[in-house]
Amino acid sequence: MRPVEIDGFVTFTLAILLLFIGKGLTARIGWLRRYSVPEPVVGGMFCAAVVCLLYYGFDVRVDFTLEARDTLLLYFFAAIGLNSDVKMLGHGGKALVVLIVLASSFMFLQNLVGMAVAGAFGMDARAGLMVGSISLTGGVGTTMAWTPHFVEQLGIAGAGEIGLAANMIGMIAACVIGGPVAGYLMRRHRLQPSHDAGLEIGALHEDEFSKRIDYHGVLLAMLWLNLTLMLGHGVSALIASTGLNLPQFVGCLMAGIALRTMGNLFRPNGGRLWNWQSMQPGVALISDVSLGIFLTMALMGLQLWVLQPMLGFIGTAMVLQILLVIVFTVLVVFRWMGRDYEAAVVCAGFGGISLGSTATAIANMSAVTREYGNAPRAFIVVPLVCGFFIDLVNALVIGSMAG
Repeated sequence: MRPVEIDGFVTFTLAILLLFIGKGLTARIGWLRRYSVPEPVVGGMFCAAVVCLLYYGFDVRVDFTLEARDTLLLYFFAAIGLNSDVKMLGHGGKALVVLIVLASSFMFLQNLVGMAVAGAFGMDARAGLMVGSISLTGGVGTTMAWTPHFVEQLGIAGAGEIGLAANMIGMIAACVIGGPVAGYLMRRHRLQPSHDAGLEIGALHEDEFSKRIDYHGVLLAMLWLNLTLMLGHGVSALIASTGLNLPQFVGCLMAGIALRTMGNLFRPNGGRLWNWQSMQPGVALISDVSLGIFLTMALMGLQLWVLQPMLGFIGTAMVLQILLVIVFTVLVVFRWMGRDYEAAVVCAGFGGISLGSTATAIANMSAVTREYGNAPRAFIVVPLVCGFFIDLVNALVIGSMAG
């Protein structure tokens, strides 16, 4: 096997090129647009498929340096925080509580399915948690955090590899099913799209919106996003000191919400260094670019060949998990979230909550809203559920079921 290491700068540049490829393919292939498949997913999976072909066909292993990926995620969630007006939480308060309850309940179902499949394959049933809420709802960070306990305390060999493989499949599936599920709900229930085209996330392809971007506004956006990241690091350190193991982007999300709240409180009419109306298009621009490149890098870095040794167990478990997500989303989440357009957008993101990552959820929602119009409540509720509440509940669920 001949290893090929791609350095960080080349990886970042390649991700930009792949994002252009994804946009080009989406513009030319009708079913990609029809099912609202995110453009970064198309470019990232194209790269992952080529890398897999090189591995099996030419005995070449390509490894990308993905350091910039994590920073891009922090910028994205800093932007989400700055875009979050706490006054909107009053409008979305009930939806927030309902989605927390639904997502928490789903984690138990997810784990029961995983444990049943593990038992059917003659494995320790607790290994099924690695194809349950640990890897799917929790993601890579939660998988790596729990791996030592499963290997050293529970004696489950290969627990980390099982979890990482399940996370790979889950993230791909989450990217694929979000748009089609929302499209089905739109058609099935004849939902009226939003007439608000002024999106704050993922709306930067509209000429009228782009005209609002100016030098001063983008410079302000860069300043406050960097300040948000700095404050976010402090918030994350404070959270870690309490013993909670939460992703670093949670701190940036909370910091952004705090800074937006203080800016609105002390400078409601704007000023030289805080003018939300001026800098909001710049924040949205940086957010959209950061999300697109992050998701492209996350998918282009997938090493699909690691799935081969555990294909039977993981494949069976993941088919059932994906079907469970689709059925639960269509029959339960849509109904309890209000059976309207906002509910359909939340359903597009629920695959990201339960199978992939917060960024995947937002990418799916962005693809749908770019097609049908704004859904502001969904963009507040889903990141808060993904980024904070779910991680807390998941830790309790895993601890109670792992023993």
